[in-house]
Amino acid sequence: MKSLKRHLASLLGATVLLAACGGGSSQIDPFVPTRLLAFGDETSALRSDGSKYTINATDTTTGAIACTSNPIWVQTLASYYGLVFKQCNTSNLAATTAVMYATSGAKVADVATQVDQQFALDGFNGKDLVTVLAGANDILELYASYGAQSEEVLGDEAEARGAALAATINTIANAGGKVIVSTTQDMGVTPFAVTEKNSHADVDRAKLLSELSTRFNLGLRLNLVNDGHKIGLILTDELLQNVAKYPSYYSLSNSTEAACLDAYQPPLCTDKTLVSAATSSSYMWANSTLLGPSVQARIASLAQTRASNNPF
Repeated sequence: MKSLKRHLASLLGATVLLAACGGGSSQIDPFVPTRLLAFGDETSALRSDGSKYTINATDTTTGAIACTSNPIWVQTLASYYGLVFKQCNTSNLAATTAVMYATSGAKVADVATQVDQQFALDGFNGKDLVTVLAGANDILELYASYGAQSEEVLGDEAEARGAALAATINTIANAGGKVIVSTTQDMGVTPFAVTEKNSHADVDRAKLLSELSTRFNLGLRLNLVNDGHKIGLILTDELLQNVAKYPSYYSLSNSTEAACLDAYQPPLCTDKTLVSAATSSSYMWANSTLLGPSVQARIASLAQTRASNNPF
């Protein structure tokens, strides 16, 4: 994998405004969106029945999915602004104000298609809050080619995909949408990475997954429009690294294993289908690559802070 040193100075300059905007300034008119549009993969996806790709909460009386409990990050962000997805419209509002485009398995190319679908409808405006989180499925796809492709080749492709996602995000920002974009997860701290590392003696597979994630995020961050009036960046990769290293600080008991039973993978996983030691709030991971509700809440907090403080 080629050295990243030559990129560091450019990365710092290109992202300092995105990641820090609003920290020391005040806004006369705080940004209040009238619509939220969620793009990305399963980490941001809410299904038509209200289930999510994490540990779903169940109603204590009926046993049905309680979609407002254990919310994913985009749900929490929408709720902060009083916006509601039709997939979890428990108040039976006549009009829902949050639109779900994120789908399971989506990669960067799929996000571009999702965005094109919105452009074909009514596009974006200055009162749209747009969320984008993708890349994990791209990293896993590239990793599956390791051996047939070198680390260098895979790293270059990961960076190119991050740049491609940035290009899609820039089209949203230039069309007027106010974007909260997340770096992709560090796939090297997942239970999947732990298993891969333990079952291969050739190279440190967890380190390889982290390097691919880093290269993806490098391509993303270096190519985003450097304007805090349009885009706000949250660093989910750094959050996960910290949670994985210091789980107890985040009130978690486990950061290396999956909470969901093998027979009940998300979106089928609920608080009733967990391994004996797990609860919805005590494990970092729902399964080998998908986050549990506690970390989803941490991402939501980052997004809410950035959306509130950026000079949108």
